[in-house]
Amino acid sequence: MRIAFIGSGSMGEAMISAMLGQGAFAPDTICACDIDQTRLTTIGGKYKVRCTSDVGSALSDSEVVVFSIKPQVLAKVMKDLKGKLSEGQLALSIVAGAKLDTIVKGLGHDQVVRVMPNTPAQVGEGMSVWTATSAVSQEQKDAVQTILRAMGKEIYFPEEKYIDMATAISGSGPAYIFLIMEALIDAAVHIGLPRETAVELVTQTVLGSARIADESGKHLAQLRNMVTSPGGTTAEGLQCLEEGGMRAIIAQAVIAAYEKAKLLGGDNAK
Repeated sequence: MRIAFIGSGSMGEAMISAMLGQGAFAPDTICACDIDQTRLTTIGGKYKVRCTSDVGSALSDSEVVVFSIKPQVLAKVMKDLKGKLSEGQLALSIVAGAKLDTIVKGLGHDQVVRVMPNTPAQVGEGMSVWTATSAVSQEQKDAVQTILRAMGKEIYFPEEKYIDMATAISGSGPAYIFLIMEALIDAAVHIGLPRETAVELVTQTVLGSARIADESGKHLAQLRNMVTSPGGTTAEGLQCLEEGGMRAIIAQAVIAAYEKAKLLGGDNAK
């Protein structure tokens, strides 16, 4: 399978890094196409993939064409490429908010997949959600799964409406977790721990907690209760978080991100 990346943004680079790092793809099967020559030099030097600023060359022998560009330039890129994808080529978009119908009409091509990956993909721990048009074959869906599983886990949604919902969780979620980690580290420093030690404590605690949640099969409330002794330090800290409205503010953040995702896609539906 040969894959061309149109644009080499940070998420596109994360995909390339994961695909090569997991050994699922060889460098000579990947082509990065960008008008930014400095960016191409960086990508080529780091990953040894083929690089070009010629879109025609990138498309010519690629079975999958990944659109890794900013939403604000999507319309121009699609106008330039309209009618240039051939039957059997799969357009895979990771452009935030861009709906299947928008891409199909913009490219004049009906074999389209929409994916929302996230940044942990660069270390093979990503969570990607995706959907596809009815014109996408089972063979092409299998190819998409091969790509996404090299980056971590994947979930297919037959209904596109779930993509914007998942964007607010898995797409934006790493930023929420990083903010919480920052807050924990700053609090640790405030009570007297050296910052380097605080970073190690928080990072490993988050890693270990996520691993238990993934592997134990227990409800998160059960896991929380296992750590919480009556009248103990954890109970005191949790009471403070609950009184501070932590659950409510996280829910508000997710809802705000979801509404923004719909707005980016021009979807004002309730």
